[in-house]
Amino acid sequence: MGLHARTDYTKGSLNENELPSDPWVLLTAWLDEAVGSGMQDPTAFALSTMDELGYPHSRIVLLRDTRQGELVFFTNYESEKGQDLARNAKAGATFFWPSLERQIRVRGSVTRVPEAESDRYFASRPRESQLGAWSSDQSRLIASRESLDEAFAARLQEYPEGQVPRPPHWGGYAILPVEVEFWQGRSSRMHDRIRYRRATDGSWEHGRLQP
Repeated sequence: MGLHARTDYTKGSLNENELPSDPWVLLTAWLDEAVGSGMQDPTAFALSTMDELGYPHSRIVLLRDTRQGELVFFTNYESEKGQDLARNAKAGATFFWPSLERQIRVRGSVTRVPEAESDRYFASRPRESQLGAWSSDQSRLIASRESLDEAFAARLQEYPEGQVPRPPHWGGYAILPVEVEFWQGRSSRMHDRIRYRRATDGSWEHGRLQP
């Protein structure tokens, strides 16, 4: 099964003496490189939350904006992730780009974005995705795939044409980082790891972690 396969990483390096004082400069630069590389879903990241028993939940979501030093994504507020964030408004985000031999880990606090921002993004989505947001009670059990298809068909009849309004249970979240770690693969597993931490005055401090 190739479980012992290994890759020797040789594509880049990180020198803490040459890094920007603000991690957002490097994070957006790496995102731009990932998008420009032509890889599939370069903005995908693993969002990690905690349930009521303290167990972690992780799933892949898509980054939709990086405005004001925050990571913005959209989802169903009543989904598993939405319920987790309602109880504990903290989350982790992990980006991994194997072809670039890079990873970014983020930890931070989470807030809902303004409704007007959710409205604008929802209006930009494909019509089928808009109808899907109305059709699915995300994370809840359903009897069959047929039942899901019937729910979609019912919404299609309800909104046969024209603008589909944003469901009140659907919208955006923004992660405000308190910690950002950049990982660049290096040869012999001696990887570069640089961690930024937000100080009490809002500035950032960074240092090297052992691999």
